[in-house]
Amino acid sequence: MDSSELESDILRRVRTLLRELDGHHPSCQSDRGMLRWTLHKRMDQNPRTSCVLVSILVKELERAERGDLRHYIIPLLHTLMYTLIQAPCIPDELCARVYDFCKRLLTLPKPFCTIGLDYASRLQLERAAPGTLYQRMVISEQSLHSAAFPCQERIFIFADPELLPEAICRALAMDTEAAQVSQSPRGCMSCVVTHALQAALRDTCDTPGLWARLQALPPGDLEHWFQQVVAAVEGSEGGSERGQHTARLERIYHGLMGSSPAGNDPQEGLQGTPLPSPNISFHLWTEDEQLWKELVLFLRPLSQSCEPECLGQELEPLEMPDPLPGCGCCGQSRFSVLSTDSGIERDLPAPEEPCERSRLHRKGGIKKKPSPLDSVALLQAGGGKAPGKPPGRAGVPPEPAAPLQRLHTARVVLLGDDRVLGRLAQAFLSLRKREARRVFLTPRLDLQFYHIPVVPGQPQPSAAEHTDPEELCEVAGYLGRADPWYESNISTLGHMIPKLATMVLFQDPAQEPAEDVFLTELLTQVQDSPSHRELSTTKRKSTLDGPGMDLTVTCRRVVLSERHKELALSLHSTGLLMKAIPAEEAAGQGCLTVTITEIIRTSNLAGRSFSAVAHRFRTRSIKVRSSEQRPFTVRLDKDSRRTYRDVVGLEVSPCLEPSYCLQKTRTTKCSPEETEDVGLVKYLPKSLLLPINTFAGVIP
Repeated sequence: MDSSELESDILRRVRTLLRELDGHHPSCQSDRGMLRWTLHKRMDQNPRTSCVLVSILVKELERAERGDLRHYIIPLLHTLMYTLIQAPCIPDELCARVYDFCKRLLTLPKPFCTIGLDYASRLQLERAAPGTLYQRMVISEQSLHSAAFPCQERIFIFADPELLPEAICRALAMDTEAAQVSQSPRGCMSCVVTHALQAALRDTCDTPGLWARLQALPPGDLEHWFQQVVAAVEGSEGGSERGQHTARLERIYHGLMGSSPAGNDPQEGLQGTPLPSPNISFHLWTEDEQLWKELVLFLRPLSQSCEPECLGQELEPLEMPDPLPGCGCCGQSRFSVLSTDSGIERDLPAPEEPCERSRLHRKGGIKKKPSPLDSVALLQAGGGKAPGKPPGRAGVPPEPAAPLQRLHTARVVLLGDDRVLGRLAQAFLSLRKREARRVFLTPRLDLQFYHIPVVPGQPQPSAAEHTDPEELCEVAGYLGRADPWYESNISTLGHMIPKLATMVLFQDPAQEPAEDVFLTELLTQVQDSPSHRELSTTKRKSTLDGPGMDLTVTCRRVVLSERHKELALSLHSTGLLMKAIPAEEAAGQGCLTVTITEIIRTSNLAGRSFSAVAHRFRTRSIKVRSSEQRPFTVRLDKDSRRTYRDVVGLEVSPCLEPSYCLQKTRTTKCSPEETEDVGLVKYLPKSLLLPINTFAGVIP
């Protein structure tokens, strides 16, 4: 295929992909997204076509800008950057056009301005040191050790074995394992070296000869040249000129190739280096604390800790909320430091560098009061106490503590339907509670969530379960409406998840009230009466008042003006449904949509009849009580495993951020009369949000 035919074929594919975004493509719904995947696969197999694809994507971006077709911009820009990262060489004129386009996006609202700023920053690095983005992606995704760029990433796939068929779980586990076996750190280091040298030297780089030379090197020598290339590329970030960057890599190239001159072999054009598959681990979610344990192991591998059982005690030495059993090597988890400073001047040790005119004296000082924002940043990112003056010698300024850097990124992918996301909400709340008591993961780990809906093709075991895939994937539908690119490719994800909620009271007084969290919906239904006495009473009442039970509902209703209106209802109902996902964008975020089915009795000449009337309203908090103490069931997130029985009352309100609750409690103890948020509390996020990433980013 010549260049004109190649360009025509790629242009046709890109235009067809855009028509799919408009919903005008005649392909079946099951085939949606295949156009994008086949385009990427074609480029992976032949990276030399990437320059043609970049040129076409730039023209389509500029055409979308002129025509105000904003829903084209983000999909085209993501595809362009993915292509540009692994392209062997892109002309400077094309890179400049892409960079200028990203800068123009800064004048648009979110998410365009945030994505434009991110990609403009990356392109600035790539233009100064070609190959930087490819190098950083491979190093982080493969966890290659490099002092010049110590960042690491890992993809965690969590699947609930009770929700997905065994065949799907087994196939996913085998595929991820095979992908990891097929590539090695040696091969990944060779890819980094080859791409960096080719991006810098372009046509003068003998790519086949370089690759053969790298494969013949001993492991130690390959590691040496890999570190040399990484240091040279990362060193160009400091603002050195493009020519200096090329000269450094040219010296490395000649040193690596030895006496073989560059450019002697006949070249067939730039061949490119495909991106290796990222490091993916597949997990069957069988334990409640499994997510937290895997994240801890990612930050602190077993080789750096004493025993697998004592991970918790080692990593959270001050306040371990849930000590793990079976640890015999860590002992007490609270550490203390013995001070040897007596407070007497003569007991001070001699200075390391004595000076005749300087003698240590203790003088009073002024303790600087930290600003609320500094304290909040420390509380959320590094600890639970406000910063103060560290201990040290008088007259000697203390060295500022280096802030912790988030060098690790965990991308957690949830496979399943709404029920697995409800379980994720539980795990996320538990993790946030741990972090509120003792910060460990938050300042060190960038935690990102993704969702891929997988609906089993088999009927559910219980008739009470939802069987409609649309009902089981309500979150995916909501996320797809928020991001058309995900809707057409993965039919998943979104830019923000509504606020969570907590509740629940039981019929048995001896049973403690339960607290739980749900993400998508809460469903209450009349419970089957267990005893003959209650059964006879229920039959008589059903004959008189119809099926259902008497409920008392109190809430603060949200009206169209977003103001609150007190609402109190007493009615005979078969149950109620609370939805946390808004049915439409105009419904607003953070509100529950409550639907209560009331049974109304009517009498006429033909006898007694009953009719059902649905009451629907929006609220942010609600209380429900059974007037006659008749129990009902509560099911969370369409998950039959999360069903509570013998419930006579419940309260639902937005789930609060644990760090906010902790600081609020401390403030209340100091000032019991204070009801409003003051001090640090008013700077903390109040509600806990479950962030799921999209191509448009996480938009608050």
